[in-house]
Amino acid sequence: MATIVVKQIGSPIRRPAIQRETLKGLGLNKMHRTRELEDTPSIRGMVAKIPHLVAIIEEKA
Repeated sequence: MATIVVKQIGSPIRRPAIQRETLKGLGLNKMHRTRELEDTPSIRGMVAKIPHLVAIIEEKA
């Protein structure tokens, strides 16, 4: 199963509620936290919605 490592690089302060909820959905809520998530279209879509708040650090096969 492929996974990606996502890191929060931006603050959700003064961002729309939907962007804050997307961060929570990814399991991120504090700066510089990382999460290893399944590489699925839904996760990729969530990351694509908030590219200014998260970065893909690593992709594992």
